[in-house]
Amino acid sequence: MQRSLRNIAIIAHVDHGKTSLVDGMLKQANVFRDPDAAGELILDVNDLERERGITILSKNASIRYGDIDINIVDTPGHVDFGGEVERVLNMADGCLLVVDAVEGPMPQTRSVLSQALALGLRPVVVINKIDRPAARPDEVISMIHDLFLELATDEHQLDFPVVYAVAKEGKSGPAPDDLRDDLQFLMDTIVEHVPAPTGDSDGPFQMLIASLDYDDHRGRIVIGRVLRGRLAVGDSVMHIAPDGTRTVEKVSYLATFAGMTRRAVEMVEAGDIIALAGCPDARIGATLADPASPDALPAMEIEAPTLRLTFGVNTSPLSGREGSMSTSRQLRERLFRELETNLSLKVDPTDQPDVFSVAGRGELHLSILIETMRREGYEFQVSRPEVVTRQVDGQVMEPVEHLFIDTTDDYVGTVTELVGSRRARMLDMVSDGRGSVRLEFSIPTRGLIGLRSAMLNATRGQASLSSQLSGYEPWQGPISSSRSGALVATDSGQALAFGLLNAQERGQTFIGPGTEVYEGMIVGQHPRDGDLPVNVCRGKKLTNMRAASADQHERLSPPVELSLEQALDFLEDDELLEVTPSNLRLRKQILRNDDRIKARRRAESAAHS
Repeated sequence: MQRSLRNIAIIAHVDHGKTSLVDGMLKQANVFRDPDAAGELILDVNDLERERGITILSKNASIRYGDIDINIVDTPGHVDFGGEVERVLNMADGCLLVVDAVEGPMPQTRSVLSQALALGLRPVVVINKIDRPAARPDEVISMIHDLFLELATDEHQLDFPVVYAVAKEGKSGPAPDDLRDDLQFLMDTIVEHVPAPTGDSDGPFQMLIASLDYDDHRGRIVIGRVLRGRLAVGDSVMHIAPDGTRTVEKVSYLATFAGMTRRAVEMVEAGDIIALAGCPDARIGATLADPASPDALPAMEIEAPTLRLTFGVNTSPLSGREGSMSTSRQLRERLFRELETNLSLKVDPTDQPDVFSVAGRGELHLSILIETMRREGYEFQVSRPEVVTRQVDGQVMEPVEHLFIDTTDDYVGTVTELVGSRRARMLDMVSDGRGSVRLEFSIPTRGLIGLRSAMLNATRGQASLSSQLSGYEPWQGPISSSRSGALVATDSGQALAFGLLNAQERGQTFIGPGTEVYEGMIVGQHPRDGDLPVNVCRGKKLTNMRAASADQHERLSPPVELSLEQALDFLEDDELLEVTPSNLRLRKQILRNDDRIKARRRAESAAHS
């Protein structure tokens, strides 16, 4: 057994400094020739991760500290990507829990920590951002102790070391007022308190596939931790799929992690986190075992999706102009390929051959998939998100979230009123005595749809939200929509300033002059209930007679540009979001105004009968 090895997973809520801490560890271990030139967000190589400032995909790295190899498993910090966390925690023996010195442990902290402790991981707590003026380390430590008392499965987990740090500056130490100018104290604490991996290196080989990658030359790369035995290049392994299917493959390549890259090796043993090639049909959650002793490991437990929407072929008049992949076959292949690595996603066909039902953990989880696909050149349309319910003893059960909102004293009433209209129940309210308040609510998952943007608008950005799935409860009744009507284009063509000026007299517009529009496209928001048809392609009629002010420049208000999440929040049941590599367009499902009126009358008639 390799005693000079440590396997750790890093756990933290969004923006608590986990990525900065990993950056500091990689730089201090001299992974780079010039640490100063390595920059920031080193492991976040995905463009979306860098743009949004969050970790989306779990990743592996390794550093050398003295004669110890420390394997790092980086995990996402947002609860919507919990599926990424659930499948990689079993590669670690210890966990680094990073907590903001002001905010304390948050919902995602609780969710992932409970899984880590249930697996028996030994924790090391890092109180980060200790240099913040509002830092309250003593209170945060007390909150962490309460959390561990609630979640610990072993009394040894309650005896955890605490490291204070300023990850951004690469500092760590045993006390808030005793910080060293490097991360050596943190490294020493990891080596001392995280146990070396255990396992029978002389037994038959066994490994659970935790992740997949792809190499242009070697094909599919399997990543996981060797739980038992040894493996060498050229050995045969049995792939035992979660459904019980068994195939024998030959290992053509073996590697361990070194820094941010892989180092080819001839043999690995129990405790190593490895990458191997030779299993072209490998699946996450499958077991690789010695063909002479093919013992399958328990399947991974992945939480069920809570939100669902539909992906369909783009049917707008502008379809096929901007995307290189827009057919139902291409859409189907891409969605089902996503299932190979995105375990918390679920894709089902519908009664329409070119429409697919896609369910995920939350709005962010689904929006990241949409954004990734549009950047790959796909063109499609999506529907309004809706919750995934369950039937228990003939009763409809819906997912319910534990919602945390941090705001200021001035907006407590505003926040309470806003979530109250979405059937939220207040669980707790705590003030820090310095003007900040943390509110806790129990709220149906469907009440979170559109809540973030509405909350930021209502509080002028003075609120932050986070939530965690707490369970399922009986359906709590309808939630009235807070959205007003839409401005819907009546003509196709290019939007003109004169037409937009008339539209802005009736509401906010989402497009500017020169934008190509079509009948049924949503071009703005009406301040009142009910949709309003507008002709934004209408131009000013020219005459021989001009008033003195005829040539006066008419000023247009700048259009409101909706992000992908805001566009999804805006949708109603009779609307769709057209997604292309170049544009996001809101539209009605039924494009012609006359047809919408007839459909509405038929629906009203059916309801009355």
